[in-house]
Amino acid sequence: MAVFFFDGDQGLWDFQAMMRRALAATIGELRRLRPGTGGDMSVEAFLTDREVVAERLRGRVTNLEHVRFEAFRQSLARLRLRDDELAAYLNEFYLQRRFADVMFYNDVLPVLAELRRNHHVALLSNGNSYPKRLGLKDYFQAAVLSQEHGVEKPDCRIFDIASDLLPGEPRIMVGDSLANDIAEAQAAGWTGVWLNREGAPSPKAVPDLTIRSLRELLPIAKAL
Repeated sequence: MAVFFFDGDQGLWDFQAMMRRALAATIGELRRLRPGTGGDMSVEAFLTDREVVAERLRGRVTNLEHVRFEAFRQSLARLRLRDDELAAYLNEFYLQRRFADVMFYNDVLPVLAELRRNHHVALLSNGNSYPKRLGLKDYFQAAVLSQEHGVEKPDCRIFDIASDLLPGEPRIMVGDSLANDIAEAQAAGWTGVWLNREGAPSPKAVPDLTIRSLRELLPIAKAL
């Protein structure tokens, strides 16, 4: 029985749109709680704050909720609002909004449901979108999230963890990132399927298969 592992962000759902809307709502909540606050309160400014924090914590912290909390602390400090309780509140507000506003691509649910009929289906992600939070617990038999294991793709160890958790052959990794999802999966002996929804130019790295839609997986799955 084959095992299909899927990356989540930008592969199964539009994370960038979800994240930006949730962040804009959180900034709106901050304005409500602290009216008259000066400084740059744009989404872009908050994204820059997070990038600074993520770089500082890289290699030491993989829990993305903690990274996001530290990013809100950074933003508040920049706005001269040093308040850890407020940062914690904004973090929780943001996470609730993000997970309540899921944007699945229209091929996701029908394809996952079809694959589950005859194959194993799992999530393998550097993100923190747990299937249960997204209403997907019935679609995945397992979920391997880097923040639970302290190892991020493309580290080969995360693919070993996934193999041990849900064995099967062949193992097929489907994702939008050639660097994180495809190259190291191939090095681990998996089949690497590049989900190139936008039709980006062909890269130097060579995936085993390039698809524009998850529906292209169905005839492949039937042949296994």
